Amino acid sequence: MSVYDTLARLGIELPTAGAPAAAYVMAAQTGNTVFLSGHIARKDGKPWVGKLGKDLTTEDGKAAARAIAVDLLATLHAHLGGDLNRVTRIVKVMSLVNSTQEFTEQHLVTNGASEFLAEVFGDTGKHARSAFGVAQIPLGACVEIEMIVEVK
Repeated sequence: MSVYDTLARLGIELPTAGAPAAAYVMAAQTGNTVFLSGHIARKDGKPWVGKLGKDLTTEDGKAAARAIAVDLLATLHAHLGGDLNRVTRIVKVMSLVNSTQEFTEQHLVTNGASEFLAEVFGDTGKHARSAFGVAQIPLGACVEIEMIVEVK
């Protein structure tokens, strides 16, 4: 099944890929490996702000991480000339969770992205991962995620 068929079945329409907010590119490729820059959580077109453990629940964070995964696929789609079927492996996901010192569920927040990628790509979407709690993320966003992908 095509990645796009799966996205349609899930009711996901990829948004327009975002532009960098500073001095970097959204995707850089070397050989068959694509490195996607960190994407922050957005809600209603604006940064999804808040701190996990204070303003937001784990479920809120999980929804934010899933939304970021959709945005990451939009960037990857644009980088690959409109063909996500070229993805051979989601290699690594790195997640930064804006959280209080007491919050310890960064891994559960990041599941929002990881579960979505596995749902879209099957075994190809299963990846290595890191999830960190941080004191702040640009623009006050609650979550930021970057991704490494192998393509053909």
